[in-house]
Amino acid sequence: MERQERDSAHLDPKGKRPFRVPIYPALVFIASCLILAGVLYNSYTVYREQMERITKLITISYADRLANDLGRGIAITDAVESVVLSDAGKINAFSEVADNLMTDYVQSIQLAPDGIVTEIYPETGNEAGKIDLFQDEQRGEICRYGRDHGVITMQGPFELKQGGQGIAIRNPVYLREADGSRTFWGFAIVIIRVPEIFKDTVKALSDFGYDYQLTMTSSPLSNEQAQVSSSVAQLTNPVNYQFQMEGTNFCLSVMPKQGWNRRWIMVPYLILGICIILSLTGLSFAMLQLRRHRDALALLSVTDPLTGLLNRHGFDEAVQKRMKADSSLPCVGMQMDIDDFKFINDLYGHDVGDQALKTLAADLRQHFGTDAILSRSGGDEFSAVLIGKTAEEAKPEIEAFTSAARYVRANGNCYPFYISLGYAEYPKDQREISHLIRYADMALYAVKLHGKQSCAAYQSTYETQQRSQFGFALPEVARHLPGAFLIYRADPDNDQILFANHELVQFAGCRDFEEFLAYTDHRFRNLVRPDEQETVEKSIWQQIDAKTSGDNDYVRFHFVKKDGSTKPVLDHGRIVQNRYYGNIFYVLIMDCELIESYYASV
Repeated sequence: MERQERDSAHLDPKGKRPFRVPIYPALVFIASCLILAGVLYNSYTVYREQMERITKLITISYADRLANDLGRGIAITDAVESVVLSDAGKINAFSEVADNLMTDYVQSIQLAPDGIVTEIYPETGNEAGKIDLFQDEQRGEICRYGRDHGVITMQGPFELKQGGQGIAIRNPVYLREADGSRTFWGFAIVIIRVPEIFKDTVKALSDFGYDYQLTMTSSPLSNEQAQVSSSVAQLTNPVNYQFQMEGTNFCLSVMPKQGWNRRWIMVPYLILGICIILSLTGLSFAMLQLRRHRDALALLSVTDPLTGLLNRHGFDEAVQKRMKADSSLPCVGMQMDIDDFKFINDLYGHDVGDQALKTLAADLRQHFGTDAILSRSGGDEFSAVLIGKTAEEAKPEIEAFTSAARYVRANGNCYPFYISLGYAEYPKDQREISHLIRYADMALYAVKLHGKQSCAAYQSTYETQQRSQFGFALPEVARHLPGAFLIYRADPDNDQILFANHELVQFAGCRDFEEFLAYTDHRFRNLVRPDEQETVEKSIWQQIDAKTSGDNDYVRFHFVKKDGSTKPVLDHGRIVQNRYYGNIFYVLIMDCELIESYYASV
């Protein structure tokens, strides 16, 4: 009723809902935009960090490759040194050796005994290189450093007369004397061309989508950096990696060709996100509309359209909800109907009968107020539950309501009509709230039996069979029976199974009653081993017809389980007359092996 009144409050006088700003779709739109912005920002941040990590790894990898390239130039000086040492400092066939060591990135190979360059290959175009290295202003200091410390030195980059740039690699050579001492012989020198020596490495780096710049200190004695090679004039926030070769510091700087700021890659995701947001907003709006219609249908599904009270489904739902909130509260369940309602319909017409129903519904609302759950059960029957009252407390109110005269108008005249009412108390009369109305119905039936226009409280002496249907207490009984229990139609040609308790279903090896019925094809005889079926049926009916044990029968047979196995069982049956199904058998199935094992142990 509360929901019914709340929903009715949202209707205008014509019964239509007024237009309301779709705030929930707007909130969905705003929240989705914020989430999308956060996701895109986070995704781009992660992408940027990942791009920087990858660039760092690539920089380290290509720095190693550049070091290997420089190592090839050093290896040439090592080869020349080996030739010098093998001839004990004598120079034989230098041109042939140098010619074999020449490559496209080598400008020249030189020998400088005592620091004076005497041999250059190729000599043509390189004659100016025959100088005293120790006395040269640009080369003297670094050459003396290499000689005194016995280390390979690099110097450069410098302009080559032939064009381009080069780096000089000078490897000091020492001869071993007879007494084990070492004597400085001179230098094995190679002039390498840059960036030719790196061409494969820098081409691969460029093809991979990166710009680079390689710098080096001009000599081991200087911290001044000079550019060796570069793919662009300037790099923006590059990743730098430094490495050292023979005392010379190199620095490789790398950055993506397309730069670091690539927010444009988020555009497809932005467009996709906007599409999703619009879809969610539209979906939320549609869901609001569906909810509105669903609520309206839900209200109709629990409301009686004639009286505006709850229908039986809505009543049961409201009672269960209220009792779940506080099951300790006492309640009074009422069942009532209009006396001689069929007479009112037949004599005055159904419109007058409807008027009587609406009058009673209005009186229920007015008399019992908001502390009651009210419903029209169907026809002229009404149900009500008074919350928080005992039968004793509610008795005066119920009696006053029952005895009040009500009127309908027909043909310009007013005609009185009356009601009969039965009531029962929870938990005094019934601890299951779902059964309370049925007990009230028993009391109502007692009123009908002893005269109308009255009310009565439930008493335990009332006969339940008068108003009950077959099996009204069967679930309760079957749940607590200490054995497998079965009910089937007592018809030799149509032994249809009507009920089996859970223990019997399990004994048959089935999961539930539906599987049990499917397995047996609804037939009792399919539980009997095929070779015993005729004998068992014959024995049952002979006992029933002979009345030797009253309406009981006893028979042993092999019970066939779903998996095909069999169990010897004792069938104790009783035939009963039922007004709905005719003759039926109530049967207890007992496991013979279990019984015999029990008595054997006693």
